[in-house]
Amino acid sequence: MTQLRTLRFLPILLLGLTGCQDALDSVSNKVEHPLPAKLVNKMKANDMSTRSPIMMRIFKEEGILEVWKQKGNGRYDVIASYEICKWSGKLGPKFKEGDRQAPEGYYRIYPAQMNPKSSYYLSFNMGYPNSYDRSYGRTGSNLMVHGACSSAGCYSMTDEQVLEIYGFARDAFKGGQEFFLVEALPFRMTPENMARHRDSEHFEFWKMLKVGYDHFELTKRPPKVDVCERQYVFNQFPQVENASFQANATCPPASVPAPLASAYNTYEQNWNQDFLKAASRFDREEAKQIAANEAKAETEARRAEREAEAAARIAANGGKSAAVPVLSLFSTGNPLKALAPGSQAASSQPPAETSAAAGIEAQAMAEEATPAPAPGSIPVPTPNPAASAQINTAQQQPQAQQPKKQFWKIWSKN
Repeated sequence: MTQLRTLRFLPILLLGLTGCQDALDSVSNKVEHPLPAKLVNKMKANDMSTRSPIMMRIFKEEGILEVWKQKGNGRYDVIASYEICKWSGKLGPKFKEGDRQAPEGYYRIYPAQMNPKSSYYLSFNMGYPNSYDRSYGRTGSNLMVHGACSSAGCYSMTDEQVLEIYGFARDAFKGGQEFFLVEALPFRMTPENMARHRDSEHFEFWKMLKVGYDHFELTKRPPKVDVCERQYVFNQFPQVENASFQANATCPPASVPAPLASAYNTYEQNWNQDFLKAASRFDREEAKQIAANEAKAETEARRAEREAEAAARIAANGGKSAAVPVLSLFSTGNPLKALAPGSQAASSQPPAETSAAAGIEAQAMAEEATPAPAPGSIPVPTPNPAASAQINTAQQQPQAQQPKKQFWKIWSKN
């Protein structure tokens, strides 16, 4: 009966699954598929046009890809946030082809990098290696943001997600944007996160990336990114006309605009204070954890030592556990015998207990002195010495003198 019921509902289940798949299969032209109405309405509510410039931020540790869009005042605001389906490798930059490591850094995405015929539904090439990566001889190719939820060094999204992400980029290019920036970062570069990873081999690299992250946090505009002296530099404007930035060359004389430099100086001072506080807190927590681990290890070592000693004793006894001695009530080593009358422990009792013990001992001696009754005779009870002593004591106490009544008051009640 259960099998027939399952077969009866199977077409309905298959229809539901087919409907989920058709959500994308039914897109006749995925390259030009418009953004959902809810996103269009959200853009209008936030003073954004569908073709205004965009920027993207990727955070590995949080597993998030954010799409930011320019508002009417020139600043950017986040318009969509997606959970990354998969990214490969670990925190840190990519070094060479085949290390299956997703890249970190600042990458420009031009229209030529968009791939409408991707084997992974839709995709765009991140442009790895960029000029910074090449200055260190790093290699790799075809590092993408794509669909199909499968990654070998890429940032992989679901097909539904990449359909929207691709649509944001397509519309921005139609609006005239030359390229959009992708910031691929290990995590949100807060004081707490940086303090947690302060011992990483990539910490100095991340400190360099953080400058661009901070500039965006302050201005809400994508930073101007260049590379010189094999370092990223942000929002640097040359003092000499037509001066250029070359990755392996000396940086030309340049400076950050004064308002941004002043704001960044204040921001950095506050950030550093918060970083030191977070680092100090993590140091204390780490010290506590180390102490706890050491105490646990010491306890385990003592337990292992006791077990080893027990095993050695058993081995010395021919593989048998040592027998526990059973003490006789009358044995010399029995602790109960210490409580017997006349023992050293009994003699050290308080006076009241000593008197009672003495009475009991006297009774025992009297019983020993009384001859045993002949067989068949009637036993004659003997007086209790302790009770006799109490009676004699009571008799020796003088009775209070009572006044005598007059002979005529014998029958009186008073």
